[in-house]
Parts: sequence; C-alpha cells; structure tokens
Amino acid sequence: MSNQQPTATWRVMQLELGLHESEARLKELAARELGLETSALRGLRVARKALDARVRQGVRRMAWIYHVDVVTDRKPKSRRMELALRSGRVREAPREGSVVASSVDPSLRHAALEPVVIVGAGPGGLFAAWALARNGVRAIVLDRGPAVEERGRHVVRFHRTRVVDSERNLLFGEGGAGTYSDGKIYTRVDDPLEVPILEELVLCGAPSAIVFDSLAHIGTDKLHRVLPRLRERLRAQGVEFRFETRMEELVLADGRVRAVRTSSGEVGCCAVILAPGHSARDTWRTLACQGIAFEAKPFQLGLRIEHPQELIDAGRFGARVPELGAASYGLLCKAGHGLPATFSFCMCPGGRIVASVNEPGLLCTNGMSNSRHSSPWATAAIVTTFGPREFGDGPFAGVAFQRELEQRFFVAGGSDYTAPAQGAQDFLSGRETAHPRRSTYTFGTRPGRLDQLLPPLGREAIARALLHFERNLRHFSSNEGQFVGLESRSSGPVRMPRDPTTRRSNGLANLYPVGEGAGHAGGIMSAALDGANSALALLRTGVGHS
Repeated sequence: MSNQQPTATWRVMQLELGLHESEARLKELAARELGLETSALRGLRVARKALDARVRQGVRRMAWIYHVDVVTDRKPKSRRMELALRSGRVREAPREGSVVASSVDPSLRHAALEPVVIVGAGPGGLFAAWALARNGVRAIVLDRGPAVEERGRHVVRFHRTRVVDSERNLLFGEGGAGTYSDGKIYTRVDDPLEVPILEELVLCGAPSAIVFDSLAHIGTDKLHRVLPRLRERLRAQGVEFRFETRMEELVLADGRVRAVRTSSGEVGCCAVILAPGHSARDTWRTLACQGIAFEAKPFQLGLRIEHPQELIDAGRFGARVPELGAASYGLLCKAGHGLPATFSFCMCPGGRIVASVNEPGLLCTNGMSNSRHSSPWATAAIVTTFGPREFGDGPFAGVAFQRELEQRFFVAGGSDYTAPAQGAQDFLSGRETAHPRRSTYTFGTRPGRLDQLLPPLGREAIARALLHFERNLRHFSSNEGQFVGLESRSSGPVRMPRDPTTRRSNGLANLYPVGEGAGHAGGIMSAALDGANSALALLRTGVGHS
C-alpha cells in the first residue's frame, strides 16, 4: 500500500507582480491567497502571464498578472481558501490532456493496414500526424508546396520578380500560411491538448515562454528553424512526408475513400485527414465535384493598418519601456448601429506587411514579424464579418466575393502587386492620400481610395471602429496610421460539414476535414488543436471494415 499523500492542484488567478519584481514571489502570493504556509505548496507552475497596462483614474500603473497552478497535499482547509473559491480567484486546475489515446480501435492495429493520408502540412495536418505517430499509426503527409527550406527560395524569387508561383508561395508548403505570418500561437480555445502541443514546439526550438505567455509568439525567423525539427521528430516516429505533391482527387467507392490521386501517382489509404488550408480554392472545387459537402460560412475581411511602433508604445505604455519590447494591441468595436463587430487581427508589433497570394491577378496582404520585433512599424488587420446576406447564396459565393475584391485591389494598385494605400484620417474623410508615406509592404504602395474599394458594409464598420479605437490609442485614426489593402484571408469562407463526435465528413466513413481550410479553425493554434483532436477521434472510432 502506497504511503504517498493524495494531492490536489489549484489554479490561483490574478496574482500581481511589479515589472521588476522576481517571479520567486509567486509562491508567497499563491500561498497567501490559499491561506497556507509556503511550505505547504509542493509545486508551482506559471499557467498564464499577461501585462496589465490600463490607465485607472488617469494613472498608468503597469504590472504583470499571473495565473499559477499549485500542488498541495490535499484539499486545504482554510477560511481564506473558501472565500477565494467562492470569488473565483481560485479553482481546481484544468487537467492537462494527453496525446496518447486511452484506447485505439483494433482496426488500426492491423499490420497490413494502409496508412492514414494527411493532405496538407499546415498546423492542422502536422499535429494530426503527431497524434497518430504518438499512438503507433502510420501516416503519410502530402503537401502541394515545398519543404520550408525550398519554400523560402521561391518566396524570395516572387519578391524579386513579382511573378506568382501557384504552388510555391507564402500560402502553400510546410507550415501553411502561418509560416509567413509570425507564428502567433495564442488562442481563445480552452483545450487540454494546448499545453502538450506547445511543449512539443518548445522541444523543437520554440521559446519556452510560449507555454504560458498570453501573447505567445514564435517569430517567422524562428519558425523556419522549428518546422524542420518538428518534421524530423515526426519522421523518427514513422511519419512520411511527400512535398510538392498536389492532391488531384479522392478515389471513392462504397461511401469510403480508397486512395488519394496525386500529381505523383496514387496513394492507398485507410483514412484521409483533409487539412488543405484557407486558400485551397481549386481543391475545394474538385472535392465539391466529387460530391463532398460544402457550405458557406461567415468570414472576416478588411484592411491592414500600419503605425509607427513608437506611437503604439506611447499609447500602450505611455512611452517605450525597453524591458517590455514592442507594444501590441487587441482592439474590439462591438456590433451596433446595424453594423457587425470590427476588431484587430494578426497584430504584429515591430512587423511588416507582405503580399499573401497564390494566384496571379489577385492582391491580399498579411502581417509578419521576426522574434525580435525589430521593425520600427506596427501592423494589424482591421476586419469585420461578412456572411451570406452580403455575398449571396451557394457554398462558394463567399469565395467569389473574396476573389472579386482581391481583383479590384490588384488593379487599383497598378496590377503589379503594388498595393493601394490611404491614411486613416483620409479614409474617414473620404479623400485620397496624395503622397502615402513609405510602407513596409514588400512591393510598395500608391494612392488609392480604399474607402471606395471596400463594400459599403466594410467601409462603414471600419470607419466606426476607427473612432472607437481612438479612445484606446491616441492618434490611431490619424494619418499616422496608414491603411494598405486588402486583407481578405484572415479566415476561410467555406465549411466542410462533419459529425461533431466522430469528426467524419458527412456521407463518408473515413474522411476527416480539419483546420481553417475545412472551416473548423481560425488560426495556427486552433488548427493544430483541431488536427490533433480529429486524429484522436479517428483513433477512438477506427476505420471500420473494407
């Protein structure tokens, strides 16, 4: 019989430290919140860390706010503990998930079984492969684009020549579109697998702080080192990668996928995890022609705005605070006056703007930053939501709506990937900015009436939001802020319906649509979680009998 004492783990929230206070004080603060001696705490782990830089009664008092998980021998008995539980400042810590499945369907243990084929090497596909490999199931990952090392060379070529390669670009290839954003991996999704996924990325070279940082960020430069290490770790566990291999169609029979037909030949499979990414428009059309179900979904669209980083630092911190680095922001203007909510998205402190395209004749921007946030500019997308009411009926009406706007902005920029630009105040006043200031945007800018290029709903929602954001960040809506357009791929306009429990596509017993391209995620981390959880669902339910 074990003499080990039973333990309990508690999440203690809203512990405050000054900017220069040592984290060693957290144990003392947590013990005080629980009404215990520090010696009663057997362990402490930082679960979340965020900066509070709000102004209260005209005074800015910056502090770090921590949530910590502490281990005690048993449920403590103290009056202070009871009060903290009632107030919500203390609760039982959520259980960390495990990628190792509690049970694996016997149908997946057959030695001669063909592999699970994963289409797409973005976060959804990579972490689906991770979950399968950790449970001893063979997986082959296909991606139409190249591995990250080769991918970088093609991106440089695009920047030099302005000629788009439809297969090798900032959207397709290892890591997906997120490889050329900046590796933001924080999410509003509360999922037990979040910590294990983050820990895997740390093992591959990501900063250890991503496990608890409320603004967890890897950086484009570091992502290009993390992804090859993740690939090699997966290969060591039996995952096979086939880059520059485009899925042409599925081979279907008797309500199942029997194989995947690719640009390099046919690949037999026992199941398919489909993670094509939010810009795989040709793949969606092919699948729809094969009878795979699609439906339109609302998506976000808007403009990218760029400010001097020092303006954002002053608005958030009062002045630049070297130990805090480049300031970021997250702004929201709630729905009202007949307009949808408008918010900042993909905020890149010390970042720059890039052309995120995979088809000639279309213009879409995105933001990216390196791990040091070294640019003197801050950029973010300001987006609002469009739905079938705005773009019409039919599963691909949203795609047509995106494409028409991307063509419109491409032409307005001069049809060579130069982007139209307009100062924020000029946007509000309805006038052209005669001489747009220099931008970090890769191909340069020219004057444009972005207020007229956007649909009326987008123009009105963004204009309303600018005035609201000015209350949080002074001069945000002045011409110190410059819009560069268009940002149209912050989320996908289609969804592939699936069973909420098995995660199988409607009508097919062994097809699992995942991630942004299937309409079930909205960012790097949520896509990774969706891929991993869908793989676990496959492990639980198996592939049935042929």
